[in-house]
Amino acid sequence: MKHFTSKQREIAGKLQQDFTGGNWSNWRWHIKHSITDLDSFETVSGITFSPKEREALQETIETFPLSITPYYLSLIDVADWQNDPVMKQAFPDSRELLRQDYEMADPLSEDTDSPIPAITHRYPDRVLFHISNSCSMYCRHCTRKRKVGDRDSIPTREILSQGIEYLREHREIRDVLLSGGDPLMLSDSYLEWILSQIREIDHIEIIRIGTRMPVVLPYRITDELVDMLKRYHPLYVNTHFNHPREVTGSSRAALTRLADGGIPLGNQTVLLRDVNDCPRIQKALVQKMLQNRVRPYYLYQCDLSEGLTHFRTPVSKGIEIMESLRGHTSGLAVPTYVVDAPGGGGKIPVAPNYLVSYSPSKVVLRNFEGVITTYREPSEYPHTYCNRDCDECHLQLKLDEARENNATGITQLLSDEDDVYTLVPENTTRICRRQDEIAE
Repeated sequence: MKHFTSKQREIAGKLQQDFTGGNWSNWRWHIKHSITDLDSFETVSGITFSPKEREALQETIETFPLSITPYYLSLIDVADWQNDPVMKQAFPDSRELLRQDYEMADPLSEDTDSPIPAITHRYPDRVLFHISNSCSMYCRHCTRKRKVGDRDSIPTREILSQGIEYLREHREIRDVLLSGGDPLMLSDSYLEWILSQIREIDHIEIIRIGTRMPVVLPYRITDELVDMLKRYHPLYVNTHFNHPREVTGSSRAALTRLADGGIPLGNQTVLLRDVNDCPRIQKALVQKMLQNRVRPYYLYQCDLSEGLTHFRTPVSKGIEIMESLRGHTSGLAVPTYVVDAPGGGGKIPVAPNYLVSYSPSKVVLRNFEGVITTYREPSEYPHTYCNRDCDECHLQLKLDEARENNATGITQLLSDEDDVYTLVPENTTRICRRQDEIAE
């Protein structure tokens, strides 16, 4: 516990003395002793609330339950808990009940894009496989708050078998992301059964696991778990650090185990007001990630889930942060800033504009310092018009195992595969008027 401050060490020591009997590094003990009510939180943390505050907090908990692992609770700076980023992510806020008209229970339409239970199929070649709705801690900014506290939250083998069969039947799927909840809430044996079933499918190329365990319960990353995961390469793990304070000695040890197991690591950060909406904080975070062999992957704009308004920032704040990273730190440290489009539109990258202008002969660009420069376009370039007929292509595209999917979206407009020349949203005023005229 030498990575804690003196006060945090005191909290951790109290927890260990009161409960563990030497089991602090046992992840199942932390699950069993998670703090789920106000009385326990006040007793362990030493933070107290007024009767009015307790009433508002209790009302919040009845809608969005409380659950904090003793480990993560021990990271709270109780001397400044009102501003503490750990506290804000883990502890209820009565503002969660202030729902706006535009907030949604399922803002990303994951349930709508679910052809069968436990599967979300949005992108052409990959799926989200929900193998657990349970987490070791309930993050207050969770986009799936609608599922928090679900009973019977570990899908049965029958339900998961249906998902695995779906993967077998859809040969266009090459990438499976195991998510939840948190997949690492499953036992090693149950998780291995899932991995082994997926790895038997010949067209599945990679498996990814999304987990916050290295952040909120790093003791879950055991040698036994890593030894099991190593058997199912190529396998990737994405985790979810939001603040440099979350990078502790224990979390570093967990990341080291995974990295030493040959598992590529990525991090997905959510941009949260009063937690990490600061260029300095974000720069420190991404640099700490690289020091621990974790590639910053995404910086997410906070979703429009119910009860998250007090966490959301303007998109302009995210662009400001990206401006402060590009050119100011290693390119490896710069994540992709994305807005996960409401309604299931998927991740849309957003970035500062570095393209100033262009003509047929030149492109005008600017760098992070504000330097304006030009790039000379080639004077002769015989355009290759792609009709998606790879058998007739003169380029060296005829590679072993190469596959070509039908173009969709903007890629379809750029190709000459068919006669589509425009994409038109449904039910625009113009289209509705045109349909009404035809009907008349």
